[in-house]
Amino acid sequence: MSDTHQPAAPSTAPLDRASEEVPPYRPRDQFWPYADLQEEPSDEELARLDPDLQAALYENPPERPFSYTIAFGPFDGPNYESAVRLAKDTSDYLETGTGPSVCHRARFLPDQVLALRDLWHLVGGLHTSEVLVDDRPVPYARELWLPLLWYLLPR
Repeated sequence: MSDTHQPAAPSTAPLDRASEEVPPYRPRDQFWPYADLQEEPSDEELARLDPDLQAALYENPPERPFSYTIAFGPFDGPNYESAVRLAKDTSDYLETGTGPSVCHRARFLPDQVLALRDLWHLVGGLHTSEVLVDDRPVPYARELWLPLLWYLLPR
C-alpha cells in the first residue's frame, strides 16, 4: 500500500442556489456611512481647513487675514484655567482631542497682540506649546517672529 494522497476529483454537480441563505437586508446601492451630511461644507468648516489644503481644493480659496496661532496642551498649575479662558476669547478658538490629548488652538489677528502676549506669558515656557504663523509652522517662530510682533504693542 502506498501512502500517497491523491486529490479528489472536482465536483461536476450544478450549484444549488435555492439552498443559499438570503441575507436579512439588502445594502444600499450607494453606500456611504455619512449619507446625511450636507453636500457643501459650512463656512466654519472651511475656516478650519489647512491653508494648503484649501488652495488644493478650491481655485479661489477665501482670503484670510494674517494671523498667529498658539497651540498648547493641558498642563498642571494655576495658569491653565486662565490660559484656556484667554484662548477662548480670541477671534478663532478650536479645541481638539479629549482628556490628556486635548489641544487648544487660539488664532490671533494683528490687532489682538495684547491678548497674544498675555497668553504667551502663560504657555510660552511649556514644551507642548507651538506657534504657527498663518497656520503654518515656521522656523524660529518662538524666538524671532513673536518678539518682532511685540513691536506692535501700544506704548
